[in-house]
Amino acid sequence: MNKPRKKNPTFGIAVFIVIAVLLVIATLLYNAISGKREFDRENAAAPSVASAAAATAGAGSSAQ
Repeated sequence: MNKPRKKNPTFGIAVFIVIAVLLVIATLLYNAISGKREFDRENAAAPSVASAAAATAGAGSSAQ
């Protein structure tokens, strides 16, 4: 009979590291997307005075 093959612990560690890195990347993406949505939700409610002033100043200067 053949002797049972010894398992290689390096492969298990490599798989663990890859899964850990993928979880970190997924967490960063989730936080970035949820942060962007929160930022857009807060800033879309009231347009800023500077953007309104720039829009009216741009319209007035093109009439010349």
